[in-house]
Amino acid sequence: MRLREGLNPDVTVVAVTKTRSAGEAMEAYNAGLRIFGENRVQELAAKREQLPGDISWHLIGHLQSNKVKPAVASAAMIESVDTVRLLRLIDAEALTQERNIDCLLQVHIASEESKSGFSLTEMKATNWGEVASSLRAARICGVMGMATFTDDREKVRSEFRTLADIFRQLREGYFSHDSHFREISMGMTGDWQVAVEEGSTMIRVGTLIFGERIKK
Repeated sequence: MRLREGLNPDVTVVAVTKTRSAGEAMEAYNAGLRIFGENRVQELAAKREQLPGDISWHLIGHLQSNKVKPAVASAAMIESVDTVRLLRLIDAEALTQERNIDCLLQVHIASEESKSGFSLTEMKATNWGEVASSLRAARICGVMGMATFTDDREKVRSEFRTLADIFRQLREGYFSHDSHFREISMGMTGDWQVAVEEGSTMIRVGTLIFGERIKK
């Protein structure tokens, strides 16, 4: 189990257990980590059953509307909310399940079209105050984004800076009195240091913690 030194203690580490065994995840738990992230709802739910109950599970991968029910049942936070419609479905399901759930708005900041998220235009055109006030069981806690997969560190830095700027605009425009609106989830194993420098409060890392996957 390897954790990179020099990480600000105020930055939340989400241990990404995608493709990792429950045993490997347990090693991370024994090392003190309590927030785990999964890309797929089924994998999250399965590992949640096998691992200690005080783990906070984050869904970090794309969520299809037909998987909202199990996602709400299993996750403490859904980081990948990429449409208002999805947010409303999550809210309705959380209300049905009589529980609250935290959400992050995923913003498309990368140059790759394959990545999901609200466009910058959508973020600016939406009245997030009205959206937030209409929610009864879901809570908008911040933003999430993934930078372009590239060796160009300045491009990555620029994209992270864009996300941090969006976060500040949302906080000042709509959430200035909401203490729960505080998360900027950006940065993975290859770019977490740049993300933290640009204001990340939450990094999603797998290889950084578990090491390289062993090829069979």
